[in-house]
Amino acid sequence: MTSWIVPGGILLVAALVLARWLWRRSRRKTLLATPLTSRQRATVEKLVPLVGRLPEPLRASLEGKMNRFFDQITFRGINGLEVTEEMRLSIAAQACLLIVNSPAWYDTLRNVLVYPSAFLTDRGTHDGHLIHEGNHATLGESWARGPVVLSWDDALHGGLDAGDGHNVVIHEFAHQLDGLSGHVNGIPILRKGQQYAGWEQAMLDAYRDHGERLDRGESTLIDPYGATNHQEFFAEAIVTFFEKPRALRDERPELYSQLAQLLAIDPAQWR
Repeated sequence: MTSWIVPGGILLVAALVLARWLWRRSRRKTLLATPLTSRQRATVEKLVPLVGRLPEPLRASLEGKMNRFFDQITFRGINGLEVTEEMRLSIAAQACLLIVNSPAWYDTLRNVLVYPSAFLTDRGTHDGHLIHEGNHATLGESWARGPVVLSWDDALHGGLDAGDGHNVVIHEFAHQLDGLSGHVNGIPILRKGQQYAGWEQAMLDAYRDHGERLDRGESTLIDPYGATNHQEFFAEAIVTFFEKPRALRDERPELYSQLAQLLAIDPAQWR
């Protein structure tokens, strides 16, 4: 009979790994159950009025996820910008709206870089996803596995105006959500029970109609930037889902239904 002896060093390493995993799980649970302070809550409601539409249980979930977000993410000001608590609260609230009722998480993201305003980029082809202003300035970038890069002026405006159909934070974090599958292509990891055939049909039909309307010179509910490719359409569709939910439900009910399933929320029903 062969006897197997496990070296003590291996057992020690395994015990340390298990202890760290248990500690991280406990800390995550604590953070998710921790509310914002009353002052923080007032700041969020002022800077991101969309939060005021959330049903009460989702507000508690949002605050817990924001605290987990703060624990994981480092905010770095660029070009001399000092990142304030108001900036962190505004950006985190908008970012966590996408996952407020979902088990999805921005696992690989560690840094959010914040410019004072629109910034110039001189890069060519890369794996970042950008929102451009005109032909030169950039409002935001989302890179595979991070970071997310934002213009604070535009992040602030996007949070303050909850109904104009433009939101750079939601757009860039939609790319992060999309990328959890390993590819940023407009096909995210769907919810349990959600069928890819239904997702593909709804997205492709809406994308095709979006492009055809623009070709005819017609206005579109979803921002024209969504016609760039499938991943940009996905990001802009999510912005519209949050900011113009009833109009999107009426115009593209199949697309709205798929996004509602993906994010496990129904903003058209919010007050």
